[in-house]
Formats: sequence, C-alpha cells, structure tokens
Amino acid sequence: MRDLFGTGKPVIAMLHARALPGRPRHDAAPGLKPVTEALARDLDALQRAGVDGLLFCNEADLPYQLRAGPEIAAAMAALVGGLRSGIGVPFGIDIVWDPVASLAVARATGASFVREVFTGVYESDLGVMQPRQERLNEKRETISIFANITPEFASPLGQRTTIQRARGAVCLGVDAVLITGPITGLPTDLAELAAVKAAVPGTPVLASTGVTADTVRQTLEIADGVIVGTHLKYDGVTWNPVDPARAHTFMDRAKRAREEMAV
Repeated sequence: MRDLFGTGKPVIAMLHARALPGRPRHDAAPGLKPVTEALARDLDALQRAGVDGLLFCNEADLPYQLRAGPEIAAAMAALVGGLRSGIGVPFGIDIVWDPVASLAVARATGASFVREVFTGVYESDLGVMQPRQERLNEKRETISIFANITPEFASPLGQRTTIQRARGAVCLGVDAVLITGPITGLPTDLAELAAVKAAVPGTPVLASTGVTADTVRQTLEIADGVIVGTHLKYDGVTWNPVDPARAHTFMDRAKRAREEMAV
C-alpha cells in the first residue's frame, strides 16, 4: 500500500460517474459533457480533502451488467482521459461487474489498480457471476488487482468459506483482497475483515464499503486501507455530489488515526 499510495492504510475515494452511453439512465442529449463536469467537481473536492487514491466507477449504470458493452469502456476511458491532467494521486478503475473491461480501461488510461471480482463463482441479482479467467490471465503490466471476494448483491456458490476464497485469490496472484458489505454503502463486517487479514498475512486486506467518519478509526485498526464513496456525498446519498465538508471531516479523522497508530 505504501509503495502504491505513498502511505500506510490509504483512503481511496470513489468517483462515481453518472450513467454512461447505452445505459437506461444516460441522458443522450447533452452527451458526456455534464458527466465530465460532475466528475471534475468531485475530483477537485476529494483531492482538496487529501484522499490518498481515487477509484473511477460507473456506479449509475443500473441495472449493472456482467459484461459491459464496448461503449461503456470507451466512455469511461474518455472521461478519465479528459480529467487525467488534473489527477494528482494514484487512481483505479472499476467497471461494474466486468473485470475485463476494468483492466482494458486501466491500460488505456494509465491507472494503477482495478477493483472487481476476479475469482470465484457467485449467484447474484444479475445472474451467475463468473470472471472470464482466459482474459484475466493476460499480461496486466503494472496494474494491481484489488479482488472483491464478498461482492455486493451476491453470494458464493459452493461451500468454501470467505477465508478459503481469500487464500485462493492470493494463491492466484491478486495484489489485495477486498471485504464488502451486502450492498453499496452498508458496513463491512469487521470480524470477517479481521479473520481474512489473519488468514492471508503479507497481502493487504481493505474494507471496501460502508466506512464512515465515525467508524474509520476502528476500521483502520484492522484493515490495510479503506475504499469510501457514499459517506462522502451530500446527506450520505450515493447519487449525490461529493460534500467537501464530509470529505474533509473523514480525512481529518483518518489521518489522526494513522498518526496515532504510527503508520
């Protein structure tokens, strides 16, 4: 984490794009201009607050797809490319729920990492989620793989425990393991987080949903970092813009916690 983000226990903030071309919520009349402008405002607010990393995501592309269309990858690459000169921290890509598209956009934009489901098989609200291993085994250059092993809206098929799935993911070469809550914005189970961290020593384990200013300290006492999105928005609503005051409060508490833990 320190090599990638310049600090131990980094805070990675979500940059949620508005709906992209081809998805039901996309407004085709103005095109990508308002999407870019909204992302630029959130980018500025988050960097001013002092986050350690950023994660671009097509959060508004409901209903999500297990294989995103080429227009989604193209649009996200265009958005990130248009903002690239203003990005001052490491950033990643998450095309929900498509790890192949996430890697493609990461390669095209110079991202440092991707977040997605890279291992396992899950039954989900969208059908059976099964990463395309033949594509994921391709050369990924220096892009780090942040693997979600407890994906939202889904549960694993089979009898393997979360710890077993974590060990399997690490054996297959992922760079970090993510533990999430059952749905966007809901808390990560800290007991599960601690158990996974103990099971895969040497591999970073991050809390990927539901962290708030009130829980960031206790979460960072266990986790090797956090990914936060919903809590930083106005009124704590996922679809709202980033609230600079909430972002500053979150980072102040995270930095204080890290200082006291001497990381």
